[in-house]
Amino acid sequence: MGTMIDFNAAGQQFQAYRSEPSGPPRGAVLVIHEIWGLVPHIRDVADRFAAAGYLAVAPDLMGLAGLDAVLMAELGAQRADPAAQSEIQPKIRAAMAPLNSPEKAAFIRAGVAAVFEQLQSSPEGAGRTAVVGYCFGGTYAFALAVEEPRLAAAIPFYGHADYSVTELSAITCPVLAFYGADDSALVDALPELATHMKEAGVDFRHTVFNGAGHAFFNDGNPRMYRAQAAQSAWTATLDFLEQQLS
Repeated sequence: MGTMIDFNAAGQQFQAYRSEPSGPPRGAVLVIHEIWGLVPHIRDVADRFAAAGYLAVAPDLMGLAGLDAVLMAELGAQRADPAAQSEIQPKIRAAMAPLNSPEKAAFIRAGVAAVFEQLQSSPEGAGRTAVVGYCFGGTYAFALAVEEPRLAAAIPFYGHADYSVTELSAITCPVLAFYGADDSALVDALPELATHMKEAGVDFRHTVFNGAGHAFFNDGNPRMYRAQAAQSAWTATLDFLEQQLS
């Protein structure tokens, strides 16, 4: 089990869940949650990274995003019920409205950067800090890769990456991305992203899992979770981290 630690970014306080390995750390992993916040599933993911030998820190970015953490967690839990979809979707869109603010996006990036800075400055993560993000977190994992040249590796799960070739050329670390074939919006945009990554000279590797959609890794959502795809992605993630952080 991990502990909660305090951070400050852009003049705002926030917390993060820190989970430590039992032996000498093999590196550090910044874990960025889905839009539902620092829910038990994400804390469990951080614990899995710690069990694999990595110091893992998962920030709670909901306050920086201007979102109601309790409400988002409740909506996320309700979203797992197929019968509730028509009722829950308008509530989700309304609750996520603050994300349309460029100011909130800047606060989120500042929070992610603060956690990265602490990890990068630590004995465990110096020169060997990676970022892993899911959905909302996948998008900000891409953002950190664009903005932070010291990042050792980026692993975005079904995140958006709306960047120009010039912006992507700032990425200095390898990127391993995962998608579900049924997540049409992201998968349809993937060929163009892969082309832009190649033109930018980025080591961009991606896997698309058939029979899976958005949030296929989230075992807290039985409706979306796909065990085989999730296990394959987890194995590939650990192999990638071993290659890049060793």
